[in-house]
Amino acid sequence: MFTYLTNGDRGLFDEFDRLQREMDQLFGAWPQAGIRSGRAGAFPAINIGATPEEVHVYAYAPGFEAGQFDVSIQQNVLSIGGTRKAEPRQNCTWYLRERFDGEFRRAVTLPEDVDPERVEATYTDGVLHLVIQRRAAVRPRQVPVG
Repeated sequence: MFTYLTNGDRGLFDEFDRLQREMDQLFGAWPQAGIRSGRAGAFPAINIGATPEEVHVYAYAPGFEAGQFDVSIQQNVLSIGGTRKAEPRQNCTWYLRERFDGEFRRAVTLPEDVDPERVEATYTDGVLHLVIQRRAAVRPRQVPVG
C-alpha cells in the first residue's frame, strides 16, 4: 500500500512540484547560449547541422501531414510554423496534458551563406528534413599553384 509522505501541511510531492517550478523560473530567466539556440521544450524540437555544401535542418513534429507546415526563409532566418489540432474528447476531464495543440512557430538563424532559392523539404516518420544549399560564390575555392 502506498503511503503519502507529508512535510508539515504539504505533501512531499507538492514540495517537489514547488521546487521544480522555482527551478524553471530561475533557469528560464537566464539568457540563451546564442542566437541560434532555442529554449528547452520549444515545439518542434530542431537539430541543425552543416557540411561545406549544405545545411540540414531536422524538425521533430510527429502527427502531421507534409502539407500542414508553413516553412519560409527570409534574411537567413528559417521559420517553421503550423497548427496541431486538439484531440477530440467528450466528457473528459484532463488531469495532465503534455501534448501541445494549437498554432506554433519556431524561428532560427541560419548561416549567412545559405541560398533560400535552393531548399528541399521532406516529411517522413514525424521528421521534417530541410536541405538548404550554400551559395557557391562564398565557398572556399582551392587555387592550384603551378
